[in-house]
Amino acid sequence: MEKTSSTIETSSEDSPLLEVRQVCKRYPGVLALDGVNLQLYHNELLAVIGENGAGKSTLMKILAGIQQPDEGDILLNNNSIELDSVQAAQKAGIALIHQELNLAGNLSIAANIFLGREFQTLGFMHLRSMEKEADKLLKRVGLNLSPRTLVDSLSVGQQQLVEIAKALAVNAHILIMDEPTSSLSQHETEKLFQVISELKASGVSIIYISHRLGEVYALADRVTVLRDGKSVGDLAKKEIDHDTMVRKMVGRDISQFYDRTPHPTGEVVLEARGIVTPSHPTQKLNLTLRSGEIVGLAGLVGAGRTELLRVLTGVDQPMSGSLSVHQKEVQFRHPRHSIDQGIMLVPEDRKDAGLVLAMNIRENLSLPGLRIHRIAKSLINWKVEKDTSTTMIDRLRIKTPAATQLAQFLSGGNQQKIVLGKWLALGPRILLLDEPTRGIDIGAKEEIYQLMDQLAKDGVAILFASSEMEEVIGMSDRVLVMHEGRLAGELPKEQLTEEKIMQLATGVKSSSST
Repeated sequence: MEKTSSTIETSSEDSPLLEVRQVCKRYPGVLALDGVNLQLYHNELLAVIGENGAGKSTLMKILAGIQQPDEGDILLNNNSIELDSVQAAQKAGIALIHQELNLAGNLSIAANIFLGREFQTLGFMHLRSMEKEADKLLKRVGLNLSPRTLVDSLSVGQQQLVEIAKALAVNAHILIMDEPTSSLSQHETEKLFQVISELKASGVSIIYISHRLGEVYALADRVTVLRDGKSVGDLAKKEIDHDTMVRKMVGRDISQFYDRTPHPTGEVVLEARGIVTPSHPTQKLNLTLRSGEIVGLAGLVGAGRTELLRVLTGVDQPMSGSLSVHQKEVQFRHPRHSIDQGIMLVPEDRKDAGLVLAMNIRENLSLPGLRIHRIAKSLINWKVEKDTSTTMIDRLRIKTPAATQLAQFLSGGNQQKIVLGKWLALGPRILLLDEPTRGIDIGAKEEIYQLMDQLAKDGVAILFASSEMEEVIGMSDRVLVMHEGRLAGELPKEQLTEEKIMQLATGVKSSSST
């Protein structure tokens, strides 16, 4: 068939709008895609799911023209098409909205929407015309803002809508969304879902990638599952449910997903008394943490969970209050002081705060231990670095062709394992985890849950913040619930229900809270 880069033509509603046939993609030492097939129909939301490393991102980059396949065909309305550049994909009506939003914060909304495609004559830009068109697009995505507004002043949810408007500006008929809700609040997520529904009604077909299976269940007309770079099946609307999706993704049933090993807890290892965080200067926080227990930290966005964890590890300084570790009062003026006490923090944003993406796996895993294991005060102990990386890659089952692989090229789940591994190499006694499974697949989550359980069994005290209610209930020995900077209550294991947690998280006093 003749190859073309033309925009979408009228086609039968019964045939695929977009079709991927036997696509393969190889990287050095890795077969990322192995004969993948995919069909997207008119006015359809197709969810593509799979574990990290299953090939989802690679496939989406191929469809967006960022990368080219080594083998296989891509058809648009039954015509073979070559997507050899982003411009070719956009001309064909395909646009990708990345998980990490790609906007210029110092420019206006209108300037971002038409960046690189400015309206101009003889070198002079027609700003008013661009703003007028941008205003129409903003109304289409339900964003009631002036097109002159600087992007830096927008929330993440608003920036997500600007990205959608930007895609619509190139007349995209196929919109690819990669983890679009990973950084959104509940309200922003609901707004995005409304926009998605309206886009479908207006004739836009959507490929939707998410690890949040509840979203997939709510939104998807059909599901395509990838595993280890291969297509392993499709699910029709009536077949979509949590257990079926998990079974397809991992190739087995996970009957004991939150499998905790019963064991006694030990002495109090961390105690906070009257701690006041800079973000909530009118609230005093008290908590204790025992060795061998896993304590969940729940609350809505903005409740102050991250701020508390940062203060407990010396990243931020408390305005008042005291901390005791093993019944001895301490002051953490710097994160290294908490590290010296065996307290480690795995931050929420692994890419910005947990990893050096331009460094390789071995270097990232050994980075926190350089000061401890150095030779003659200034030389890197290469043997320790090599041994540490080998041990952690094996222990955490990090999928990589070599320890010299750059961190930026790994899947989200494997990146998260590196962040965990670099602290485990130092032997933590108290581990603080901020959203430990955000943006990673179901299989990687299971491995992290197993690791948390084993660490607790070995006597490590774990305090973890999570927005996933199922995770909080499944993994916690008890739960502390925060509301607007204060600890609204505590729930023991036997009283953990979603309703009781949400009552406390929204400020409703629960009779079981303390």
